[in-house]
Amino acid sequence: MKTKIFTVLAFAFLFSVTTNAQDYKSAIGLRLGYPLSISYKTFLSEKGAFEATAGFRSYSGYSWFNVGAYYQIHNDISSVSGLRWYYGAGANAYFWSWDSSFINPGSSTSFGISGVLGLDYKFADIPLNVSADWIPTFFINGYGSGFSGGYGALAARYTF
Repeated sequence: MKTKIFTVLAFAFLFSVTTNAQDYKSAIGLRLGYPLSISYKTFLSEKGAFEATAGFRSYSGYSWFNVGAYYQIHNDISSVSGLRWYYGAGANAYFWSWDSSFINPGSSTSFGISGVLGLDYKFADIPLNVSADWIPTFFINGYGSGFSGGYGALAARYTF
């Protein structure tokens, strides 16, 4: 619930900012979400961007590490300078492990295909980019097989 409230406040903040923003070529930073990740984004064209992520999550004897890569198409939102919405697709690899009294200890590797939908904002006066996105994923195999709609994050990145 706290994550949903935080996401709504982040979107409200993004829409209320009135400073003029400028474009950026590349950015690196953190994705604060499910899971906590490192993110690198670079634009390959005016609208096309590539983002690579690596994340980790752990709780109650259960953990995973994942890597992902996404191609995104960015489109301006003309009413707010520097704000863009984006969509895209990509792939992920997940490396699971668990050690729980409820199930036998083990591990697994899963692969997923993902969609991406989000908002991206670049501040004009400082080298900071923030974004919020949703990444629904369809697991092809392994632990977590099937559809999962719960992935996404708020990201903060240093731009260069």
